[in-house]
Amino acid sequence: MRQRFTALYGVLFLLSAVGLLAITNVVSLGSRISAHEGDPATGARLTLENAQQQIALLQSRLSEMEALQSRRLLAGSVIALAVMVVVSFVLGRVVAGRVLRPLRTITAATRRISADNLHERLAVPGPADEVKDLADTIDGLLERLEGSFAAQRRFVADASHELRTPLTTMRASLDVAVAKPDPVPAQTIALADRVRAELDQVDRLLDGLLTLARTQHGALSDRATVSLGRVVAAALDGRAADIADKALTVHADEVDDGAWTRGSRTLLSRMVGNVIDNAIVHNQRGGWIRVAATADRDTARLIVETGGDVLDQEQVALLTRPFQRLGTDRTGSDDGSGLGLSIVSAVAAAHGGGLDLRARPEGGLRVAVSLPLAAALTGAPA
Repeated sequence: MRQRFTALYGVLFLLSAVGLLAITNVVSLGSRISAHEGDPATGARLTLENAQQQIALLQSRLSEMEALQSRRLLAGSVIALAVMVVVSFVLGRVVAGRVLRPLRTITAATRRISADNLHERLAVPGPADEVKDLADTIDGLLERLEGSFAAQRRFVADASHELRTPLTTMRASLDVAVAKPDPVPAQTIALADRVRAELDQVDRLLDGLLTLARTQHGALSDRATVSLGRVVAAALDGRAADIADKALTVHADEVDDGAWTRGSRTLLSRMVGNVIDNAIVHNQRGGWIRVAATADRDTARLIVETGGDVLDQEQVALLTRPFQRLGTDRTGSDDGSGLGLSIVSAVAAAHGGGLDLRARPEGGLRVAVSLPLAAALTGAPA
């Protein structure tokens, strides 16, 4: 690559110099001084007085011609320089485009590679130069990343099995202890209920952590075209009892069945469920929830708003961190795992979208999820 750049620069410089000299020479050839017919110096008898007059006249003409030639030479040089600047710019752009074409190919191929297609490689052909070394280095990095992601997915699967087994055993032991035919003291039953509630909390926390790990480090293998509006409607129907318990009013007039996106139906359902759960759990009794699922040019949007106290925007922006609540960090809560919005953010990012949290000026929270819009699939399930 270095030798090619050196040769190209040398050739371009040589061509520019030759062109500049050629144009200047052509201009100078057209500026020669020539004697005109009827010159007073021809056909007349010279005297001393006439000779002096002729010398003065010739000197005057010579000065005029030299000045004219200098002006022509300057104008020709300027024209030659302008022409060669334009030619050099065009040639430089063409040559630079050809030289940088392999780098543009590498850049485009690298941008296409994500967690879903880490098995792809650049495999750039050509001589063993700096560009080839760069492509081979990126291929090696992709290979290591693919191995790391595979190991992460295996760890998540193994951890899911190993951690759920003792939880299931502990829950079964509690059920057996409480279900004995002998009378069980009320304190024991109350303790068993508390332990069971804690186990349920740990199970939700574990499920959230595993979902977060799969989303951040795993590929989306079950991609499908999903109606965001239908997922929202199903989530609201499934939480009708919780909504009624808190006497919440739900405004879902803007849930559009045309808001389609492409991704994992399981993860998208979990994302929508977490957003609505957050609106239910962190809402005041008798409050309201406004839900919208809409589509514009190239984006499907889920917007959930709730009323309440005026919140600090700086603290609201931190809610995507695991175990983060307004005002304090947490590692556990009776009303959630502390991972709801973290999972929402991770799922949105995995689908090429994003999460935006805003404190409403009049009080409450606005949660907006944006996802790439997909073409509607006729007859597709939610």
